[in-house]
Amino acid sequence: MKLLILMHTIVTATIYHAVPYQTDSTPLITASNKKINIDNPMGHKWIAVSRDLEVQGYTFGTKVCVMNAGEMFGIWTVQDRMNKRFTNRIDFLVNEDMSSGKWENVKISIVE
Repeated sequence: MKLLILMHTIVTATIYHAVPYQTDSTPLITASNKKINIDNPMGHKWIAVSRDLEVQGYTFGTKVCVMNAGEMFGIWTVQDRMNKRFTNRIDFLVNEDMSSGKWENVKISIVE
């Protein structure tokens, strides 16, 4: 597989779980209408993005290369949207046994 990285954006990255108090009343359905596998949410490799990143091309279905985020390094797909109070931020959808995670100066790039 050949990756073409067009540009990168610096963001803060955090984690979230598919539970009502971190999402909404339908925690197993993403904003893009994808159903989350409750047994292994992280297996999807899906992220949520803050709404300000959508205008930069980080829209539903976009493949994103994530760098400078430790074990979260790799290719993730945008499938969810964060609450409007957040800016310049991504959230990794993870299993509930991962209890914390926050990374500053994370580089994200759209890949084609």
